[in-house]
Amino acid sequence: MSGHSKWATIKHKKGALDAKRGKVWGKIIKEITVAARMGGGDINANPRMRTAITAAKAANMPADNIERAIKKGTGELEGFSYEEVSYEGYGPGGTAILIAVATDNKNRTVSEVRSILGKNGGNMGESGCVNWMFAKKGVITISKDQIAESDLLELVLDAGAEDLAVHKDFFEVTTSLEDFETVKHAVEGKKLKPTLVEMTMIPQSTVPLNEDKARTMLKLMEALEDHDDVQKVYANFDIADEVMEAIAAE
Repeated sequence: MSGHSKWATIKHKKGALDAKRGKVWGKIIKEITVAARMGGGDINANPRMRTAITAAKAANMPADNIERAIKKGTGELEGFSYEEVSYEGYGPGGTAILIAVATDNKNRTVSEVRSILGKNGGNMGESGCVNWMFAKKGVITISKDQIAESDLLELVLDAGAEDLAVHKDFFEVTTSLEDFETVKHAVEGKKLKPTLVEMTMIPQSTVPLNEDKARTMLKLMEALEDHDDVQKVYANFDIADEVMEAIAAE
C-alpha cells in the first residue's frame, strides 16, 4: 500500500483530534481564501473552492466562517494575503516529499520547513527534484458504515472513478482531475457523507521503509502537517501492514 494510502489511514484516525486542536479549520480557511482569490467568489464557477467548502462542511465548520474566508479571498474583508508555494525534499530512506504551503511570509516558512526536515531525517531539495514523481488526482473517503463495498464500487466506477481502495474503517475513491466533480456529485447524490474530499498528489512509485525508518518518516509527516502554513504533505513511502499495525498499537 502506498504512502498516500497509509497516511490517509492515519489522518482518518487522527481527524477528530486535529479538529479539536483547530488544525483542520485553520488549513481549510486558508484554502478557501486562496481559492477565492484565484478563482473568484462564485462557487458555481470555482471548482477548487467548491471542493474546499465540501471539506469545510465535512469538518463541521460554521457557514459564517466559510463566508468570511470567501470574502477575505475576494477582498471584501480585510485579511492576510496568502501565497501558495511548494517545497520539495527527501525523507528517510530516500523518500520523495512534496510540501504544499500557503503563507504570508515565505522567508519564515521556508526556514521553518527546512528545520523540520533536518530535525526528522530529511532535507530540502531543489525545485523540481521530486515533483515529477507525483500525479494529481481526486480522492474521496467514505466510512464503511454508510454503504456496501459492491454498491459503492458500482456507483463510482459508473461515474468515472479510477480505483476504490478498501481500508479497515473506510473506502478511498481515486479519480482523474477530469472526472473528480462527476464522481463527487454521484457520491453526494446517494446522500453519502465523505470524511475527506480533496485534490491530492499520488506517487507513481514508492520506496519501502523498514520499521526504524517508518517511525522516523511518520514523525516527519506529523511534524510537517502540524505546521500552520503547511496545507498538504505528499510522500512516496511504503510500509508493510504488519509494521504499520505495530506502530499504530503503540
